[in-house]
Amino acid sequence: MRALRGVHDAFTWLTVLPLPQPRGDFDRRRGGTAISAVPLVGVVLGTLGALIALGLSHTALPTTLTGVIVVVFLALATRGMHLDGLADTADGLGSYGDPDRVRTIMRSGDVGPFGAATLILVILGQSLAFGALADDGRWWAVATVVFVGRATVPVVCRRALSAANADGFGALVAGTQRWSVAVWSAIAIAAAVLVGLLDSPTAAVRAGVTVVVALGFAWAFSRHVSRRAGGVTGDVIGATIELVTALTAVGLLL
Repeated sequence: MRALRGVHDAFTWLTVLPLPQPRGDFDRRRGGTAISAVPLVGVVLGTLGALIALGLSHTALPTTLTGVIVVVFLALATRGMHLDGLADTADGLGSYGDPDRVRTIMRSGDVGPFGAATLILVILGQSLAFGALADDGRWWAVATVVFVGRATVPVVCRRALSAANADGFGALVAGTQRWSVAVWSAIAIAAAVLVGLLDSPTAAVRAGVTVVVALGFAWAFSRHVSRRAGGVTGDVIGATIELVTALTAVGLLL
């Protein structure tokens, strides 16, 4: 029952699916259970994104536009919260201020020059990469990329990192994950290898290495932002998802 509630909470928090609103109070235990289920959200969103790309392949649309549509779908399906987190995190890091200054900028909600530039580059990179994967007919790769991005959420919420603020989403989920980090990381690597095998053994190795690098990036990036901001926030989770999604998509094209 607890696990099922965690899955429900994860989809309610992170998607626009018309699900019944969660009942009861949220505490760190419940938040941690929901974070453990976030990669499942990636499985569903990735599958839907791949199906959209597959469907558009039967039209006359250029593959670049297909990639854009997939990115737009992901943004709409998640209320754009991860992109917002990416912009806020970029602005906070770009301030080169102390942790109090970084947290203040991240919580302001305004998009500054660093955030705007980062958004443009990441969205452009994701769109072109998804379009290229669609052009090659690599539908399972599209789904895997989205899944891997969400599989890094337990990494960001690992025990070693604390919350930056006493309230907010980060306070509910930061430092709650332990075994889920290893479990979902292993599943992400295995999924990438299996998808790569659809092309060749060499592609499988490259895909596995790509995901290992992406997970390593998530680990290092979240540690760096935690040091700069004094801990983890919901924005850091969103920023990691978007950056890892772009990194994995590009990596699978190499």
